[in-house]
Amino acid sequence: MGKYNRRQFLGYTGAVLGTSLLLKACGDSKSTEKSTTDATTLKVAMVLPGIITDKAWNQAGYSGLEVIREKQDADTTYVERVGQAEQVEALSDFARRGYNLIYAHGGQFDAAIEQVAADFPETFFVGVNGAIAGENYASLRINSLQAGYVCGVIGALVTKSKQMAYISAQKFESTQQELKGFEMGAKSINPDIKVRSTFTGDWNDAAKAKEATLALISTGVDVIYQWLDNASPAVLQTASEKGVYAIGNTTDQLKLAPDAVLTSAVKRIDLAVAYLAQLQAKGELKGEVYTIGFDQPEILYLGEFGDKIPAEVKEKAMEIKQAIVEQTIKLT
Repeated sequence: MGKYNRRQFLGYTGAVLGTSLLLKACGDSKSTEKSTTDATTLKVAMVLPGIITDKAWNQAGYSGLEVIREKQDADTTYVERVGQAEQVEALSDFARRGYNLIYAHGGQFDAAIEQVAADFPETFFVGVNGAIAGENYASLRINSLQAGYVCGVIGALVTKSKQMAYISAQKFESTQQELKGFEMGAKSINPDIKVRSTFTGDWNDAAKAKEATLALISTGVDVIYQWLDNASPAVLQTASEKGVYAIGNTTDQLKLAPDAVLTSAVKRIDLAVAYLAQLQAKGELKGEVYTIGFDQPEILYLGEFGDKIPAEVKEKAMEIKQAIVEQTIKLT
């Protein structure tokens, strides 16, 4: 698998428009990019906002790329730490170099996808956690409303202060839906519960995450649901230090702060990403928003529960989750 880091990428952004950037593979001994000119080969690239070792969002996306490479014998590559200003060029470069399926790993890439897709009609783009669709681009979303709702129920059943909070980095469709679900779930248990929210502006800045967590705790919040990337451990560990509860996101994060984490909303983005690549290989990928919820329990589910969470809370959470699947609880 090929890898391009942010420094290498930025070093070539002055290239003439329309000419493929000659990014050098920055490889470790285990990472190689296949070279092939076979037009039928599935060539998949991924543009990531953070690092692939964050034990959260970016690592999950990269794992999906590995599944594609191993299961579909695809030519794969990726670039890490792509900021807002570099999104269009990163997507365009992979398209110019013949990658026929390009994932933009985060809802913050939606505008860039729409801008680039028109210039590369033979390339299919997928915005993971996006909210857009067109002739040659789609969005892949975990049902954040459902995930947030069940986590809101869990938080509401253990809070003592009746004050809960949601922390993320940016406001876009998926984070807003998750916040909405979190508040709906909490208020379904107790309408008097207050839910605050904070957006730090950075998925990976641990200092900002810790500062935001401390600020919320100082207002009386005793349950915090976070969706961050490399900064997520800062929230969970700060919650543990201050004796309040937290809820993990994307991966099972119980071990990061076992005294604080109630459970995690586990989102197997890797499997979802691989599924869409299978559709692409069969010529069945369409320009639509693909949304995956609790009805696909291998992709969206609750992680391990912490030892401090009462049995009746676990039972209630699973009951609510099943009601969502059976649509006796309908979320919109």
